[in-house]
Amino acid sequence: MTTTKGTTMRNIPVNLSGYKLTIAEEPEMKMRKDQNGREEVVTDREGIAKFVVSVFAKIKGEKGEEIKVTLDSDPSGAFEDGDRVELINPRVSPYSFKNDRGETVSGVAFAAAGLKPTE
Repeated sequence: MTTTKGTTMRNIPVNLSGYKLTIAEEPEMKMRKDQNGREEVVTDREGIAKFVVSVFAKIKGEKGEEIKVTLDSDPSGAFEDGDRVELINPRVSPYSFKNDRGETVSGVAFAAAGLKPTE
């Protein structure tokens, strides 16, 4: 799919089985700055607020990685730093665009439908 800002693919499913996910930063409402520099809540097309959580993903015997994950639903304050969790319907969306300075910015954005505790 081509956009005016660049090319993106959306919602590629991710298999995280075998990884232990630990909350590194508690879930909070996802915010961004508007054109005037004011903070505003990020919402989906239906106007439902998005949330963001940082998790540390680690597989046995390897180094781990902290990733920020956008959540489609409110985790309702039920999760704290250090909690082990599982992502519900995890997916990635690669992106690439030119910023205001003409530089190409590329990466992968992680998202999930929600969180659930693991035992």
